[in-house]
Amino acid sequence: MTGRPVPAAVSAGHGGLDGATARRRYVTVSFLFWLPIGMSIATGVLLFTERGMGLAAIAGFYAVHSLTAAAMELPTGGLSDVIGRRPVLAIAGLLNLTAFTLIGLGAAGWAIALGMGLMGLARALSSGPAEAWYVDTVHAHAGPDADLRTGLARGSSATSAALALGTVLGGGLPWLLGLAPGLGEWLADTTGGLVILLSVPALLGALVEGVFVLYVLSALPEPPRPRTTLRRVVGGVPAAIAAGLRLGARDALIRRILFTASAAGAALAAVELLTPGRAAALMGTAESGALVFAGLACAGFLCSALGSQLAPLVARFTGSSERAVLASLGFTVLGLTLLGLTTHSMSPLATTVAVTGYGLVYLGLGAAGPNENDLLHRRVDASGRATALSVQSLSLQLVAAGAGLGAGALPPGPLPWLLAATAVLAGALLWVRRAAPAKTPARPDTAAGGPVAAPVPAGPLHDTAPEEIHPHARPM
Repeated sequence: MTGRPVPAAVSAGHGGLDGATARRRYVTVSFLFWLPIGMSIATGVLLFTERGMGLAAIAGFYAVHSLTAAAMELPTGGLSDVIGRRPVLAIAGLLNLTAFTLIGLGAAGWAIALGMGLMGLARALSSGPAEAWYVDTVHAHAGPDADLRTGLARGSSATSAALALGTVLGGGLPWLLGLAPGLGEWLADTTGGLVILLSVPALLGALVEGVFVLYVLSALPEPPRPRTTLRRVVGGVPAAIAAGLRLGARDALIRRILFTASAAGAALAAVELLTPGRAAALMGTAESGALVFAGLACAGFLCSALGSQLAPLVARFTGSSERAVLASLGFTVLGLTLLGLTTHSMSPLATTVAVTGYGLVYLGLGAAGPNENDLLHRRVDASGRATALSVQSLSLQLVAAGAGLGAGALPPGPLPWLLAATAVLAGALLWVRRAAPAKTPARPDTAAGGPVAAPVPAGPLHDTAPEEIHPHARPM
């Protein structure tokens, strides 16, 4: 921190929150948003199957989610920069509340597809505003050189912890309820078949989303934005999108961050597509393999949380955020390589090595994320921060979609894993040389309806100071 004075009006606009309070609220928001999503991981496919849906229909539901999230990523990031972080987060929570209700109660394919589409839209809406609010608040209180990395790391850890806990709750709750004699039949009979044991996690997730919305509205103050109209909002979003797309063209370091996000998407696509089949082959049945995969996914999220917590330490040990990204991605490359080299063996040793590799993938991605975003936030100002995060998320999702299709088309064996390792290695090598510091943060050139304020000088990138993403996990 520099201790430089901040105008009282700016600090007051964020409720006078200090850095520690803003960090706690950011961590809470991250946890509450991702907990219901984690609860849907273990039971999603089983619930849809119990509703009578075939595998092709289930694949279509998940495609609706992914395509909606990708298509709306940039427009919704721009919306946050135009109307504010808090309203966009609240809308995302309401959409998820509706989505989980439809998924938990819906017996028709159209209801499930609508729920998955709303969840994809909520995912796109949520990909930047909470983090942007946290950075804006800390900058307003302590200036642009304030410590960010620690808060971003804790938010990322909270996301991973929520996914891990949600996976355990979602998988275990129907089993626990099933121990009560006749409870499942009573629920189905009482609700006309709308509520079954497998739908309980989704309905509980809807309740958590309601708590999330109330917390966002009460705990995330932000300065009032200029009064606007629907026409100016609609006109401002394309301008914010164009500004976000120009960020990478103008700044070599932002290009590195986007390419690294793409490499992370390739790694996650391979892990998410190929690991469930390996678990089923190891255990001999799909049911027991699904149980093993739920435990493995939980462990992966915990490794990502640990990596996020270690991110500031890695940066101090390596001497800069850039070198910390390089070192962290090295662990991910090693993990994917170990997974690839053990594909043809199910011996205890090979299984142990594969599980270790799985953990290293998430550990490395978790440690790289906060250091990447520390650098990103020093390159962009508040007017384009959420848009920049949306561009980053879009890079990950689009490459993950393509890499998943490619990995599925390749013959089983080490090749898909090693190709993913090569992609991450290419992303890691981008960080061998340090980028020159930017003179000013990258920002949109104009806002809808008039010029934006002059940029605040950013100064050099203080990578060696103890400064400061949610993990790159794609739960759906």
